[in-house]
Amino acid sequence: MSAVGIASAAAPADVSRAAAAPARDKASSMSRDEVTRILDDNRKIVSPNGIDDMVQVRINGINQWLSIRGKDRRNPIMLFLHGGPASPAMPEAYTFQTPWEDYFTVVQWDQRGAGKTYRSNAERAMAPGMTVDGMTDDAAQVVQYLRQRFGKQKIFLLGHSWGTVLGVQLAQRHPDWFYAYISVGQVVNGRRNEALGYDFALREAKAHDNEKAVRELQAIAPYPGNALTIDRIGVRSKWEMYYGGLAYGRQDYQFEEDAESLSPDYSTADLDAIGKGSLFSLDHLLQPLLAVDFDHVTHFGCPVLVYVGQHDYTTPHELAEEWFASIQAPSKRLVVFADSAHMMMQEQPGRFLVHLVADALPLAQKAGDAAPAEVTRDQ
Repeated sequence: MSAVGIASAAAPADVSRAAAAPARDKASSMSRDEVTRILDDNRKIVSPNGIDDMVQVRINGINQWLSIRGKDRRNPIMLFLHGGPASPAMPEAYTFQTPWEDYFTVVQWDQRGAGKTYRSNAERAMAPGMTVDGMTDDAAQVVQYLRQRFGKQKIFLLGHSWGTVLGVQLAQRHPDWFYAYISVGQVVNGRRNEALGYDFALREAKAHDNEKAVRELQAIAPYPGNALTIDRIGVRSKWEMYYGGLAYGRQDYQFEEDAESLSPDYSTADLDAIGKGSLFSLDHLLQPLLAVDFDHVTHFGCPVLVYVGQHDYTTPHELAEEWFASIQAPSKRLVVFADSAHMMMQEQPGRFLVHLVADALPLAQKAGDAAPAEVTRDQ
């Protein structure tokens, strides 16, 4: 075969890879801008009916940021309520969300005091609404904006961690707005949450003869006690994370921070705002978070899906499973992810998507609010 024939027979992708080989040698010296450009180009939405919108919306007196992404506007909308308080999911969403966008129009919202929204407003302007009720009302206004903009009667509401506090409140107040409330890492009872997380960390520390961990944990006993400070929570959180209660099999959160640092949706200034927003938000919301008690908030007017990580001790899985058993709703489903802790959508992304498609999507399809996922033709 001639040289021309060999080149013609090679797969186009193989030729491209060969041509790109020298560029790989430069990868270690890439700038952040180059990396984010590559990531953004790989997830580019090119479908004619798709949407990729980063928008600032005026809500309750401040500017709040939304990322709206999906391959087909006919698909149902899913609003993601991030955790924290003030731990936006937008900067790391690129690590798990892109496949969701085949089936849903996914909305990431930087809440009051978080990320881009924190950076866009003065603290004094945000402070009056930094309550559970105030931020639930913010969420309600976001839902109304989405319903009106896209002409949807209902959307999906997904709450993760702190976001489940707002999610339960909103689903209780406006069940007719939602195909389902999707609970991921549910906060059920703030103080019981802390007690179980602490017990897990201390139990693991003793089992592994970790004298430093035992000493630090025993120094904050009794826990949670009456004066629960950020510093005391930090000790519990450090060792609970070390033993896999946040991300199963991992001792820290570096993988998440590394992913955030390369976010195609966040500038370096946006990234700098995360820590500042977290401190500001915790100052207002720590005690309200600890006061959460949904033990008897179990009657829902919309379907409820509860997703639990089997190893989760950031929001202990036992509490969520116990809570699920008491739920009364038009329909309900519990899914336990066997190889996950608190970060299920990142720890088991394939299985998480399968359940979104199998458990949630049919609830919208019944209402005729979903684009066809594929076209099949008989030969």
